[in-house]
Amino acid sequence: MANRLADETSPYLLQHKDNPVAWLPWGPEANALARERDVPILVSIGYAACHWCHVMERESFTDQESAAYMNEHFVPVKVDREERPDVDAIYMEALQGMTGGGGWPLTAFCDPDGVPFHCGTYFPPEPRGGMPSFRMVMEAVVAAWESQRDEIAAAAGRTREQLGAIGRITAHTDRLDPEIPADAVEALMAGFDAVNGGFGGAPKFPPASALDLLLARGAHAPVELTLDAMAAGGIHDQLGGGFSRYAVDAGWIVPHFEKMLYDNALLARTYLRAHLELGHDRYREVAVAVCEWALAEMRGPEGGFYSAIDADSEGVEGRYYTWTPAEAEAALAAAGLGAAAAEVLPHLGISPDGQIEGRSVLHLPAGITAPEPAGAAEARTALLAARERRVRPALDDKRICAWNALMAGSLAEVGAAFGERRYIDAARACIEFVLGSMRGGEGRLLRSYNGGRAHLDAYLEDHAHLLEALLTLYEATFEPRWYEEARAIADTMIGRFADPVRGGFFTTADDHEGLIARRKDLDDHPTPSGNAAAAHGLLRLAALSGESRWREHARSVLLLLAEPARRQPQGLAYLLTALELELAPAREVALIAPAGDPGALDPLADACRSRYRPHAVLAGGEAGASVPPLLAERPAGAEALAYVCEGFACRAPVTTGAELRAALD
Repeated sequence: MANRLADETSPYLLQHKDNPVAWLPWGPEANALARERDVPILVSIGYAACHWCHVMERESFTDQESAAYMNEHFVPVKVDREERPDVDAIYMEALQGMTGGGGWPLTAFCDPDGVPFHCGTYFPPEPRGGMPSFRMVMEAVVAAWESQRDEIAAAAGRTREQLGAIGRITAHTDRLDPEIPADAVEALMAGFDAVNGGFGGAPKFPPASALDLLLARGAHAPVELTLDAMAAGGIHDQLGGGFSRYAVDAGWIVPHFEKMLYDNALLARTYLRAHLELGHDRYREVAVAVCEWALAEMRGPEGGFYSAIDADSEGVEGRYYTWTPAEAEAALAAAGLGAAAAEVLPHLGISPDGQIEGRSVLHLPAGITAPEPAGAAEARTALLAARERRVRPALDDKRICAWNALMAGSLAEVGAAFGERRYIDAARACIEFVLGSMRGGEGRLLRSYNGGRAHLDAYLEDHAHLLEALLTLYEATFEPRWYEEARAIADTMIGRFADPVRGGFFTTADDHEGLIARRKDLDDHPTPSGNAAAAHGLLRLAALSGESRWREHARSVLLLLAEPARRQPQGLAYLLTALELELAPAREVALIAPAGDPGALDPLADACRSRYRPHAVLAGGEAGASVPPLLAERPAGAEALAYVCEGFACRAPVTTGAELRAALD
């Protein structure tokens, strides 16, 4: 057998195309071959920016002896978890059930039907640190397959049942308790780190959805502490903008250096919302810097956005981003800024000791609010120029539908709030790319795009995040086509993913390939769950359209998950913000311009966007507009009018931004 990954579009799979392992991509061929050969399937799951995935490849998958053993005793299958979140979720749940932990690379040994009977993560080439070697693990699995086949077969049914249980959960009430958000915030704050911000200890992940929830509930102090700590930390790229995936310490100083599109999309809008709510210009600056980073480093020529930037360069994690004092001093001296080094380098956290083997992660030890020393801005420019001459980390240039939707939505939201047309234009181009190039037969939305080719049927999260992005783009532009596209996506999502029996939505469509379990995407790690995003989008669509059917499907999600969210608020934070929207019904704002003068809406729209208004939806158009229905039959005047409504019961229209702000605040 030969390695079969050369025709794939995933950069992660292509990283393994020259391995001596006879990798197959995920698909029925592996199952058929395993049955024919009567051997287990070895499923290896990772992603392109995963440091330990690279390590295991170098140590084991390029080793001829290890590869020969794999090829002889298994059918090896390589999976990109970002392209196949459905497959990853199944084996991650199995891994957590078997070991109590999780992570990538994920290594699952399965029967020919794909049912796992042994799972692990990274295995070293030789035993160390209490871990067996990869060869030892494979030999033990082969021995079990040969001598314990009956036990493995007997356990397969139980495993299927357990892995499918999450898709069969039911709501235990038909009423949404209005106390759930308050109870959930209390539970959330019990895990708050009052010293460093964020929740729990190391490692620390940016909790964007939880911070949005706290902002919506008026809990400003923990939001401010967390956003300031992250912005000052090494998790925030102090030179080039953007955030790394997580910090390995509790204080946000030392990151795991990979940069993911979705983290930055979520954090851009959280910093924007905090700026609008709290008024701090430093949050505006962070939100803008993230957007600029995305446009400069992550945008493809067709308008879509790449997935990630690797943590490693030159075989070393973080090498591109870290500094010794000598390197930094040389960069400043070359730019004629040597005199500034004595003050600037400590300001940026560069010290002889460093944090990683004598190398420093740039951060702001005195905090984000400390004044910058003279020459700091020029020094940043010089350091960035020097850094750009280094060997860059690898780029995962596939475009994922859901993540592009998240970034497009954030660009539209930031652009509308700040009057930045470039961001809105970029959001529009991204959505046009997704709706045009990421389509398959019969117009079906597809998950992944690269090399001019889109493939893999899209999942719930792709549809749900796209629904939200379309509505955000509509609110930023008042172009009716985005509202109409949102309706079409919502219809598709309900028709193909909804569970009419138990409520909520399945991760995969009703005609998706058969897997060992059909699951529901419930929690927010690492992105807002598909069910929570679906509830958000459908509630917003209901407010804009007046159609109750959207709201009923959203309520089916809320009824299913509201009680678990009370107890597990960090994992279900985005669901809780949707619950807030349902319990505090949306303020519906309809802006009507005199015919032929759409620009008259701008002052009123700016007034609506001047604060973070999580319970408001916004529509605008010229006199006589009827799309969306929130605009229909609104009397026009000689000047622009703003109607503020709840449940389609409207107050008298107002004509000035000050009056509109007063009506909304």
